Amino acid sequence: MTEPRSPTAASLFDLSGRVAILTGGAGLLGKQYTQALLAAGSRVVVADLDADAAAVAAETAVRQFGGEAIGMKVDVTRCDDVERMAAATLDRFGRIDILVNNAAIDPKLDADVAERLAATFEDYPLPLWQRSLDVNLTGAFLCCQVVGREMVRQKRGVIVNVSSTYGVVAPDQRLYQRDGEVEQTLFKPAAYAVTKAGIAHLTRYLATYWAAHGIRVNTLTPHGIYSAQEEQFVRRYNERCPMGRMARSDEMNGPLLFLVSDASSYMTGANLIVDGGWTAW
Repeated sequence: MTEPRSPTAASLFDLSGRVAILTGGAGLLGKQYTQALLAAGSRVVVADLDADAAAVAAETAVRQFGGEAIGMKVDVTRCDDVERMAAATLDRFGRIDILVNNAAIDPKLDADVAERLAATFEDYPLPLWQRSLDVNLTGAFLCCQVVGREMVRQKRGVIVNVSSTYGVVAPDQRLYQRDGEVEQTLFKPAAYAVTKAGIAHLTRYLATYWAAHGIRVNTLTPHGIYSAQEEQFVRRYNERCPMGRMARSDEMNGPLLFLVSDASSYMTGANLIVDGGWTAW
């Protein structure tokens, strides 16, 4: 029997005809992921807590790359919101092929959380701990549960859960100490690191649980995305990172497309770490 011809490199990354749901789609990386998915041929539902920002992210990406994308207000901590998101996607596009769980509380960018980062672990407020669990971990659980039902029915699907290197190794808290500060007052909170570690294990659990249903589940773990951080932080980060620099926001697009496309067809339960070598030492 003749062995079938191997697909071309371009066809491996082709998402034409597929439908993707992206949570946290209006954020720094979410906007990049929307553009990358559209450029690869996928239709995209851009879900975000901020309805206006989700709509703008979708419209901007369509203007640049064509295709079809819609913005939608979704609170991933609410099961009824997540179910409405899945139902609206099916009504509009008739299928769900890809789920990217990108929504998270990022203490660098969320002002209300950033105001409380001065708290040490010993004094970290329980409501902030609970909120991180609700958004970063329970939100991904609900999205996987609701969208996973449809993927099981389809016998096909790809899920990517976005984690962080702080879910792999502990934060280097020295990065957050301000120049001239005798006693450090700014810390990366434990809630972020713990929930991101949980995301990676949720991936492993679901990868084995759904393997027989044709559903692949992997983790994408970015680190060190430049977003106009303070100069002293960037300097310390660059000195600590083997590649000597922070990542551009578009440098996660290729890894995401690899994970959601047929290019990674024999990959599930894995954690793709894209960190400039941060976790190599």
